[in-house]
Amino acid sequence: MSRPATPAMPPALLKTNEDPASDAASELAAGVAAVTATVAAAAPVSVPDASNAANAADAADAANAIERRLRLKVDLRLCTIAGILCSLNLLDSGVLSSAAVTSMLHDLGLDQGNRFSVAIFIFTVSSIAFQLPATIAVRIFGPRVWFAGITFAFGVITLGTGFVRTWQQMIALRVLLGAAMSGIFPGLAYLISTWYPRREQQLRFAFMQSGEVIVLATGSLVNYGLNRLDGRGGLEGWRWMFVVQGLVTCLIGAVTFWWMVDFPENAHKSFRFLSAEEASIVSKRIQTDRGDLVAQDFALGKVLVHAKDPKVWAFASLFFMQNIVSTALAYFVPIILQSGLGYSSDASIILSAPPYYYAVVPVLLSSWYADRFGIRAPIIVFNALCLIVGFAVLGFASNSGARYFGVFLATGAYVGNWAALTAYQANNIVGQWKRVFTAAVCTMFNGAGGIAGSYIVRSIEAPRYTTAVWISIGCVLPATESCQPANRSLSSSHILIISVVAALSVYFYFANRSLSRRHRVLENTEGFRFTY
Repeated sequence: MSRPATPAMPPALLKTNEDPASDAASELAAGVAAVTATVAAAAPVSVPDASNAANAADAADAANAIERRLRLKVDLRLCTIAGILCSLNLLDSGVLSSAAVTSMLHDLGLDQGNRFSVAIFIFTVSSIAFQLPATIAVRIFGPRVWFAGITFAFGVITLGTGFVRTWQQMIALRVLLGAAMSGIFPGLAYLISTWYPRREQQLRFAFMQSGEVIVLATGSLVNYGLNRLDGRGGLEGWRWMFVVQGLVTCLIGAVTFWWMVDFPENAHKSFRFLSAEEASIVSKRIQTDRGDLVAQDFALGKVLVHAKDPKVWAFASLFFMQNIVSTALAYFVPIILQSGLGYSSDASIILSAPPYYYAVVPVLLSSWYADRFGIRAPIIVFNALCLIVGFAVLGFASNSGARYFGVFLATGAYVGNWAALTAYQANNIVGQWKRVFTAAVCTMFNGAGGIAGSYIVRSIEAPRYTTAVWISIGCVLPATESCQPANRSLSSSHILIISVVAALSVYFYFANRSLSRRHRVLENTEGFRFTY
């Protein structure tokens, strides 16, 4: 242990003197000087403290400013391309539904039996089959290479769809299309969850959803214009829809290679994105939030082991019930507008766009509120209730304008809940491979709900579409003409969503309490708490 330094004395007191009295006087003077210096140094105690506090506040403000700048940088680079790529899936459903009110069904023989429904669900079956390996591939090959490749493939296949001559050829291309698109949504949901702390995720998923529905809505208007090209170049109007979308998608695929970003720990591999210092700050934010920045080496067992967690299947069931309704609306809104509400073919295509533009408002507002106050379940329940009201108006109102308003409510609610449900599952799991598995399984169940959704809007039930309404709301009321006892097994998808979310949230609440009382470790991560 080092000795304390002797206080320095003024030079005037350091000269030697042979006289003992003089020596004593000198020592006394030196002591007084030392004490005076000590008191003087100790007097202004509050000044350094205030200065330190001000410096700490300035440092915190500077750090927050850097984080805000980085968030904006990542938002503009990642969320924009994610929204565009995710829109391709919905844009496909938009093109198919817009084409369905033209001559396509008759030209290809899809108007016989349930061939059109088969064309819809075979895409989903193919997508489900490839979802898990396609999501794993995002981590193995890297987001830039993988998303660029499958997007370009999607464009080529869509382009080819514009030249099919039989319904069998259409079905075959739909299988390939589903395989090409299988990794888009789960892969992007996984990638976004790796870039943001949990408290910031829902708004970023909302950004992705907003871009998706804006492109979808705009695509409906573009499809109206393309349908006017009927006969040009020897192609029917519906063929132009697929040809133009295919060419644009190929271009997007090429741009994706430079626009897309890599994972945070590999940010330096992205094209002109973050500096090394900025990448370090982002990585530190993620590691501090949940400690799962870097993935383990890949092994199939490390992925499949997460099938043992019942939470994963509960999250997946929510996506299944959600997509029963969303698929029905996405594919059949123009048909509902034409057959159910009596609008012309062109008017049906145009009027299918405004509900999607409107959906941007509730998804952004609800997601901002959710992130601001750190809540998830109340937002999901609110959106589910709005959808129930929307479908009730759509199914039971007699006025066409009121029923169209029901389409607005239902569309805004299900788009809002996509962001909310994605954040709900992403916030409550830890580990890179668990994120991969959960994102893939949720999207697989989402696709399975799409298969069911493709059958609930039945043309023979126009203009009321009672099956679609009752499955969406639920046969929870006494039997009526449109809700016979045999149909009561078709429980309300959104009442069930509310029930499952309530059960999960109760579990999360008590799990967090046990963390505080019993020092329990959740998700194998010290200090982790569930978000609900």
